[in-house]
Amino acid sequence: MGWGHSGHVRINTCTSLSFNQQMSQFMVWTSILAEHASDADYRKDTDPTEAPKHYIDIDNYDEFITTGRIPQTYDSVVALYGEDFVIDQGILPWATLITFDSLKSCFQRLDWNKAVIFAADLGHYIADGYMPLHICKNYDGQYTGNDGIHSRYESTMINGHITEINYSGEDIALISDVRQYVFNYLYTNFTYADSVIAADNYAKTISGNTSSTAYKQALWEKSQGFTIPLFKNASHSLAELIYTAWVEAGSPLISPSFIVDPAYNPIAHLGQNTPNPFSSSTNIEFTLRENSIVHMEVRDLSGKTVELLSDKYYSAGNYSITWNPRENIRGGIYYLVLNTGKYFEVKKIVLLK
Repeated sequence: MGWGHSGHVRINTCTSLSFNQQMSQFMVWTSILAEHASDADYRKDTDPTEAPKHYIDIDNYDEFITTGRIPQTYDSVVALYGEDFVIDQGILPWATLITFDSLKSCFQRLDWNKAVIFAADLGHYIADGYMPLHICKNYDGQYTGNDGIHSRYESTMINGHITEINYSGEDIALISDVRQYVFNYLYTNFTYADSVIAADNYAKTISGNTSSTAYKQALWEKSQGFTIPLFKNASHSLAELIYTAWVEAGSPLISPSFIVDPAYNPIAHLGQNTPNPFSSSTNIEFTLRENSIVHMEVRDLSGKTVELLSDKYYSAGNYSITWNPRENIRGGIYYLVLNTGKYFEVKKIVLLK
């Protein structure tokens, strides 16, 4: 498991933080991406072809040792090394690319229910590509006297500090060469494998073992500086790859019920709250072009509703709602959701406390 269940959920959940305005319709995917973040891991129990999709021992390739690169098409690497060798080393980059193509195909044929599941799988494989020990032959520290570091780093440590892995979204761009994009982040993230081993050695020196609270804290202190950015970049990469697949498929529109409607004409608009960020209260403006029941709520990053702001009938017109968060609502990033049944829009808001 690239980051354990909780890590994969966090990466998939935070992907929507980087969705741009064009992708506001995909905000409805947030909880589904999280719910299915570990589906690919669960398939290992029943599908013997699944496990190699989660890693690549890239430094077992001669070209990588000499040039820092490997042949990047599956056919070319098989031609050089044989398929048995390639599968034994793991096929993570090609599994990622196949899943991207499947997502794009779902967009093209307007199969929204399958699209979100492929997007969740894509997030899982991307996250594995941002876990350094999934990209090297020393995946469990077995060659350096760090046996067991894999689970200590990706699961034990992450589970203990998952609430400290916080980040916001960044602007996304269309990817011109998806294959090169995937291999580039693998080449980059491979360089952190030695940093994980160094953090393990440091933590063992501090604690004298690998099971104490002192060890776990020292491992986190030494590795959080690169671990949090790995999480952040994984979420951002998923957002960019979903965006690219969608644009390459023609940027089809979906309705809030996941049913395609080519003539979909928004009958409402949710403005960005002001001020944002805010500490005590914020003003939310919205416009209705027809009479509607307006359901407006604030959700946390897991998709859980923390405040219901409106659930009543409005006539067409311009409106404003003020949100004064309760004292027990902690500071952080939240989603402001407007749903009329015919229209769905989401804004990202930041509460400072």
